[in-house]
Amino acid sequence: MFRFELTTHSTAPREALFDLSLDVDAHVASMHGTNERAVAGVTSGAIGLGESVTWRARHFGIVWNMTSSVTALDRPSRFVDEQTRGPFRSFRHEHLFIERGTGSTMIDRIEASAPLGPLGTLAERLALGGHLRRLIAERNRVLVARAERPGA
Repeated sequence: MFRFELTTHSTAPREALFDLSLDVDAHVASMHGTNERAVAGVTSGAIGLGESVTWRARHFGIVWNMTSSVTALDRPSRFVDEQTRGPFRSFRHEHLFIERGTGSTMIDRIEASAPLGPLGTLAERLALGGHLRRLIAERNRVLVARAERPGA
């Protein structure tokens, strides 16, 4: 299993970042490099508590499908999505949103484990952890830019 936490600061209010983080279309726009798209479940607009989305994307030259469900939601401070079907043995992503003076902070806490026993552990150490961290950082960069746009 691997874990990491990523902190992103913004001048946008936490409500804006929270809502964008639950928006399937905003997520797709932030993942243009992987050609990620929603193919089942909630495929456009906001996803809510108990709802799921199936993502299809290319990572490491392979097309993957992953279904995630929103398992906790407390607007505008926190939500959790977890893999219900897909390439990981387990995958949990907790999103936290904290008001900070004239802006806000997003904190992403990821816990995941790869299948395949020792081979999966090796993949986690060599590639998966860093790859996921870069994906989440890029996603956050795009969401913050969108939230901070005038008139957003």
